Amino acid sequence: MNAQSAELTNLLGLPRAELTEFVAQLGSQPFRARQLMSWIYKRGIGEFTDMTDLAKDFRARLARVAEVRPPEIVGVQRSADGTRKWLLKADAAQAFEMVFIPEPDRGTLCISSQVGCALDCSFCSTAQQGYNRNLTTAEIVGQVWLAVRELEQEERAAVAAPAAAGSGDERHVTNVVLMGMGEPLANFRNVVPALGIFLDDFGLDLSRRRVTLSTSGLVPQIYRLAQESNVALAVSLHAPDDALRNELVPINRKHPIAELLQACWHYLDERNGRSVTFEYVMLDGVNDSPAQARALARLLQGHPAKVNLIPFNPFPGTRYRRSPPQAIQRFRDELLQRGLLATIRRTRGEDIDAACGQLAGRVIDRTTVRLGNKVIGVAVQP
Repeated sequence: MNAQSAELTNLLGLPRAELTEFVAQLGSQPFRARQLMSWIYKRGIGEFTDMTDLAKDFRARLARVAEVRPPEIVGVQRSADGTRKWLLKADAAQAFEMVFIPEPDRGTLCISSQVGCALDCSFCSTAQQGYNRNLTTAEIVGQVWLAVRELEQEERAAVAAPAAAGSGDERHVTNVVLMGMGEPLANFRNVVPALGIFLDDFGLDLSRRRVTLSTSGLVPQIYRLAQESNVALAVSLHAPDDALRNELVPINRKHPIAELLQACWHYLDERNGRSVTFEYVMLDGVNDSPAQARALARLLQGHPAKVNLIPFNPFPGTRYRRSPPQAIQRFRDELLQRGLLATIRRTRGEDIDAACGQLAGRVIDRTTVRLGNKVIGVAVQP
C-alpha cells in the first residue's frame, strides 16, 4: 500500500448508508451511492473513469478521495479437483487465504476474517499459526469482489479457448462462507458490515441462506448477531461433551455446550432460521465412536439442527489422524437412525492445502494467543 492509498477511502468497506453519507459529503445526491454500488458490485468495475453514467466532475472528485481496492494477490494455486486457493496480501509481511470450491450446481467461496486465529483449536492448522490482526471490512468484502472478477476472467478465457475450459464446474460465486482463517465473531465490528454488503440488493445481492458464518462458539456475539444480521449459522462443535470439547475447542471452557446451544436456538428464533449446521471434524479414536454419535444425537434431537461430518485434513505436526471411511459412515448412520439430518463433507483441495482446517496463510508478525489449560480472555472487537 502506498501513501496515497492509505489516505483514500476504500469504497469496498462502506455499507450503503455510509456510502450515501460519503457521497453527500462530496455534494452529491443519495442516488449516486446506489449508482456506485451498482458499478462496483453488479458490474465489477473499480475504476471511476469507467463509470460512465456518473457526472465527470463527480468522478473527478471521487478519484481524489476514494478508491476501490481489493486485497492484492500474492499467489494462486489450483487443485486437481478444480478448487482454487488465493494467497492475499495483508501488508508487507502478512498474508491470508481464500478458497473457491466449484461444483456443478454451485460455487462456494470460503473467505477469511482475520490474519491467523487466536482460538487455538487443536485440530486446525490456522490456529497453529498464531494471530496477527483482524481484517478490515474492505478486506473481507474485497475477497468476494476479487474472486468474482478473477472467475469471470477465467470464464472468458475458457470461452475463448474451449479446449482449456476444464471440467465445466460452476465458475460463479453463488455461496459465501466465513470459514477461512480466523474467528468471524471475534471481528464483529468489521464482519457485520461486510455481511450487510453481501446481502444488500445494491451490493452482492446474495440470499441470506447463501451466506454462512461459522463460529467456534463466542456466545455473547451470537446473541448480538441475532440482533444485527441475518445469515445462516454454522457452529464448530466437534465433540458431544464438555470434557472433550474443552480439549478440542478451548473456548468451550468459557462457553460450554449447553450455553452455546441455547444461543443457537435463540438465533433461530430471532431470525426465523431453518436450522443451525453443526460442524464435526472426524478424528480417529478421539470423537468418532458410535457411543459419541448417540451422545451427539441426544444433544440435538428435537431441535432444528443438521450435522456436517468433516473428514480431518492433516497438516504438519498434528497428532491427529483422519477417521476411517467406515467409522465416518457408521457415525452418520447412528445420527440418521435418530432422526438427525447428517451429511459427510466431500474433501476438496487437499492437494493444495485448501481443505477445511488447512488454511495457514502467512502469519509472520504474530501474537500467539493460547487458551491452553486455563481460560483467558479472547480479544473480541466490539
